[in-house]
Amino acid sequence: MTRAQCQGCRDGALLPFDFTMAFQPIVDLGQNRIWGYEALVRGAEGQGAGWVLGQVNEANRYKFDQACRVKAIELAGQLFQDAETRLSINFMPNAVYEPAACIRATLQAAQRVGFAHDQIMFEFTENERMVDVPHVQRIITEYRKQGFLTALDDFGAGHAGLNLLANFQTDLIKLDMELIRGIATSPTRQTIIACVTTMARELGITVMAEGVESEAELTALRAAGIRLFQGYYLAKPALAMLPDVHLAVAA
Repeated sequence: MTRAQCQGCRDGALLPFDFTMAFQPIVDLGQNRIWGYEALVRGAEGQGAGWVLGQVNEANRYKFDQACRVKAIELAGQLFQDAETRLSINFMPNAVYEPAACIRATLQAAQRVGFAHDQIMFEFTENERMVDVPHVQRIITEYRKQGFLTALDDFGAGHAGLNLLANFQTDLIKLDMELIRGIATSPTRQTIIACVTTMARELGITVMAEGVESEAELTALRAAGIRLFQGYYLAKPALAMLPDVHLAVAA
């Protein structure tokens, strides 16, 4: 997105649709505690993320990206009980025209609710087409300079995962749910994920598994050295509230 396009987004009308956030916990089973929550966009009447994202176009992409960040932070500020809980926000790299300028509203929202910068993590997905790799590198550099965490989401879902990892060096990678599905009975998947975990550890990157749906998957992933988890087996997303979490699995 160019500066002129971004200015047009700021000067235009409000978004033609309303949305809210659901929160799904990220659990640290090494310490049997909630590490943080991912904010997941939902329609104001409970529509899924697909419906909301279907309303986004080039004309409102920047405005939507900014509004998502602010809404996620403001809702989390009302819900989170301590300064150790992290908030993970999905963002659109292609909506950011200038990293330092486009982060201002986020910084202001974090200050309003009293969030430290290292409480906030920005995720971008491997599935989003990277129009300008050096630009995304500048975004990640700026966000990390500001003290935010960064994560590569859906790792293993596309065809460029290792290349993206080499280019971006995020703080975390989130294994795609399709990569972990069936891991309990697949020696091949177990080996692949164990190798990814070892490689990430050597690069100083934390691995998180998302989309965990069974105890068998959880057990196999823990055996691979993973300690951060997200998925329906632990807790489903809850609209504008924090869901109960199944922590007994760590016992």
